[in-house]
Amino acid sequence: MKTNTPGLRASASSASDTENSGTINREMLAKIPLLADLTEDEAARVMGELRIQHAARREIVIQKGGSGSSLLFLLAGQLQVIDVTADGRAIGLRLLVPGDFFGEIAVINNCPRTASVVALGPSIVAFLPRATALHFFSHSPSVANKMLRHLAEKIHRDSEFRALLSIHNTSRRVYALLGLLKQRKPGGLEVVENLPTHQDIAIMLNTSRETVTRALLALAHQGIVQKDLHRLIIRNPESLQKLAQGGSQ
Repeated sequence: MKTNTPGLRASASSASDTENSGTINREMLAKIPLLADLTEDEAARVMGELRIQHAARREIVIQKGGSGSSLLFLLAGQLQVIDVTADGRAIGLRLLVPGDFFGEIAVINNCPRTASVVALGPSIVAFLPRATALHFFSHSPSVANKMLRHLAEKIHRDSEFRALLSIHNTSRRVYALLGLLKQRKPGGLEVVENLPTHQDIAIMLNTSRETVTRALLALAHQGIVQKDLHRLIIRNPESLQKLAQGGSQ
């Protein structure tokens, strides 16, 4: 398999979804929301068919146009869904975190992959054969209900992201993205966990790494955000929202 996208590593397994050997236990299964409520018999079947693959940073997990032979689950690490333009530019679509599943469109429609997925760091992915995934979509009420909610949420997220990309001011795009990525923690603290690199954010927002760096530095200098290991703490959410909406600070 070849890719003309700079910085990405082709994986020998990405085009055909060939999995490495590996096993998954019930405790690991419980951390995957889509599969957390399976019966014992259902869980046993899934655990017997899931196969695990390890991906290095910048390695392509699935390739756009490849076979949709498996439903995939992220067990550890962080992935980015990207589309690659005709001239080889990577456009980031969304981020995936542990517990997320992906590749469902190709599985449901029995069509080629509609986007590529690349590892932002060392990651572990599990593959469930298409036939088994389709069985649970139609025979497991818990899986079917969660899939419906997922597809509805995905439409909503994609709509938000399209609106974000329509912002002409690139710094405002960065501020708006942080607003989408942040999570509220116990005690009211708002953080962006596992903050992507500046280059990965630039890919998502169709801008330059330098623009992302300048925007984040400006927020830090104003005391709006604070970098803490692999996360970004939003110290002043109201000011961040105001800047994202085009107001001055």
